[in-house]
Formats: sequence, structure tokens, C-alpha cells
Amino acid sequence: MSTYEKRTYRRLTAETVSQYLAATPALAARLGGAPDQWTGRDVADGNLNSVFLVDGPEGSVCVKQALPYVRVAGESWPLDINHAFFEASYSARVAPFVGRLAPELFHFDPEQFVLAMEKLEPHIILRNGLSAGVPYPQAATDVAEYAARAAFHTSDLATPFERKFEDVALFAKNLALQRISVDLVFTDPYIEVWRNKVIPPLGAWAEALRADVNVKSAVARWRPLYLTKAQSLIHGDLHSGSAMVTPDDTRVIDGEFAWFGPSGFDVGDFIAHYVMAWFAKGGHAGEPAAYRARIAADIAAFWSGYERRFLAIWDASDGVGDGFPPSHFADPAGRARLNSLQRAYVAEIFRDALGFAAIKIIRRIIGNAQIADFLVIEGIERRAEAQAAALALARSLLIAPERFRDIADVIAALPRFATAGLDPLATRNG
Repeated sequence: MSTYEKRTYRRLTAETVSQYLAATPALAARLGGAPDQWTGRDVADGNLNSVFLVDGPEGSVCVKQALPYVRVAGESWPLDINHAFFEASYSARVAPFVGRLAPELFHFDPEQFVLAMEKLEPHIILRNGLSAGVPYPQAATDVAEYAARAAFHTSDLATPFERKFEDVALFAKNLALQRISVDLVFTDPYIEVWRNKVIPPLGAWAEALRADVNVKSAVARWRPLYLTKAQSLIHGDLHSGSAMVTPDDTRVIDGEFAWFGPSGFDVGDFIAHYVMAWFAKGGHAGEPAAYRARIAADIAAFWSGYERRFLAIWDASDGVGDGFPPSHFADPAGRARLNSLQRAYVAEIFRDALGFAAIKIIRRIIGNAQIADFLVIEGIERRAEAQAAALALARSLLIAPERFRDIADVIAALPRFATAGLDPLATRNG
């Protein structure tokens, strides 16, 4: 792992990125022509990194550079720059399993903390499409495929423990971004802290959640689960802003939060953002019913696709992992028992996912990093009502998980909470 030295690090700009690429022969060859024929533009819209798209006569490249601070906050919020190393390591580790469901990584520079990868075009960020009401029905099943492949192949089901614990040791060093996750996801929303962004109409909800010992007790169960359940290599930030899509192609991006954790964390994160897209549509003028029906279908397709593909990959595997040795289940009775154990394993991922989904919903509404799905709603009261509905569902997922036996129960609950309102006491038993 590289070490950041301010005297050698140079932040790239749209004006200097071509100079950087010209000094890297493989990337220059990919672009073709001469540097004065290349065009670069800054397209960063995330929280952490600089991102540039560069086009040449013969090709193009996306350049992503880590910064020594949180980009949206500036130098007042320092950040360990080595997260670029972990993103490169994550990409390399899952690439053999996820294939074309992720952009190809061409180059990693450990001195300038730069990743150069396939430029995705005409792809857009999935969240932007959802906010615009554009259907991307393949995206949910594609991300399910990605998550199932990555989770299975980096777990004890497919990896000898020697290799797995090499991976665990590597990603256990990704501490700076894990501190962000622990603080912003699991801690800050339940206390008063400067980073939280609570709009005034949601003040009662924020106060109620901070005072709700049942909610905080539930979060206290899932927080150690995130920290201690090294089940598989997780993306760590798998949501609608981490996928780029066209109607017939999906790519998962931005793996810098990679960590060995519970497989259900990625699953819950993705479900949470589709759930929020469902509630957010109610905040817009017009009739949201058709859009909401599509989102609900996508939620169902995502989980059913994940479950189906995970089990199919397991059935087709060669059993080299140490979790469930095939020799223990070789006869008919053993195979039948293994089938039961497999389904129980995936059911546990689902139970974990629902808790993480609830926690992700809460952090996106009363925490720091809020999402465009709600921010684009015109009128603060209308926006607050949509967010309150999502918070009401999240609370129920945390304190009454027994009500949600399968994904159909989650989808059926959406309209029940759609009119929860701004008074948290009105839905306390919902």
C-alpha cells in the first residue's frame, strides 16, 4: 500500500489530466494521436474523488483521482488518500467473477492515487434515471447478478480460508473509509452532530429516532454485525449512485469502501435506495402509481435474482471453499440436507439485509450524505412527507423484523407507510 506524500502528489485538473496521460504510454496509446488532440472534462459529482473523462482520436478513458480530503467538504475534512488503493484492489479481486458488470480497470498509479478505467458511454448514473422516472428494468437484475457473484466467490463457500484471510487482512486496512461508514451510517443519525442535515419539518422525526431506545438497540445489533461478520468482500457502498446504466447494460462502479463484512450489507444498501426512490416519487406532482409499480417490481426482481443466482452459483461450484465441504454431503440424504442449509444461508443474508436497508434509509434522510431522489422534490413540506414515510418503514424494519418474512412483505408495506406523516408518534405502532 502506498503512502501519501504532499510534496510528490499533484492534484489533476481538466487542464493537466492530458499531460498525465501522455506520460503513461499504455494510456496514451489507448487514446491515440497527440495530447493536443485530446479533450478532457471534469465530471465529478460524488463526495470523495476527482473524475475526468478524456477522449482521443482512437479511444477514451475515465480517470479517477483520490483526494486527501472529502471533495464536497474541502480541506476542512481530511481523508486518507489510500482509498484509491483499496478501490483498485477490490476491482482486481472481483473482476474475474463479475466480468462486464464492472468497467475494465486499465491502470492504477500508487504514487498519484489515480485509477484509469473504461469510459462508460452513453451510460448514466442509475439514480439520475430513477429520479427522472425512466425505467431501467435490467439494472436491478444485473446488480443482483453482480452482488451474488462477488459475494459467493469471495466467501468461505468458494475460497480456501488461507486466501480468504489474506483478503481479510488486506481490506482490514481500509480504516479511513470504514470510519466514515461507522460514523455516518451507524452512529451520527442517532445523535446531534454537525454533519447531520435535517430539514426543519423532519425535526420531530430526528428527535424521535434519537430518543427511541428500541431503534438504537436494533442498530446496536447491526453495527457489530457490520464490524465482525467477515462473510465476503463487500462493495460497501452499493446503491443507485454506484451503478451506471443504459437500457441494456449495467456497470457497478466506485468500490473504494470495500470491506470484508456481511453479504447482506450490499443487498440491503441497494434495496434501501430503491425503496427511497419509491417514496420519493410520491413527493412529485402528478400520478406516481405507474412509476411506483415499476420500482416495486424492480425491488422484487433484485432480491429474487440475487437469491436465485447465489444458489445456482453455489450448486455449480466445485466446492473448493472450506465452508461446506462437498464430501460431507455426498449421499442423497447429505445433498438434501445441503439444499436446506443453502436456503437457510441465503435467508440469513435477507434478514441481515433488511436491517441494513433500514439503517441506510435513516442515514440518507437525517444524516450527512443525502440523495437526489428526495432533494429534487419541489417544496420542503412535500419532500419532508416523502422522507417521513420512508423513515416510518425503516423504523418498522428495525423494531419489527418478524413482520417482513420475504421481499413480498416489504413491497406490500410500502403503500401502508406512504402517508405516515410528519408526526412520528402517529406511526409508532405501524
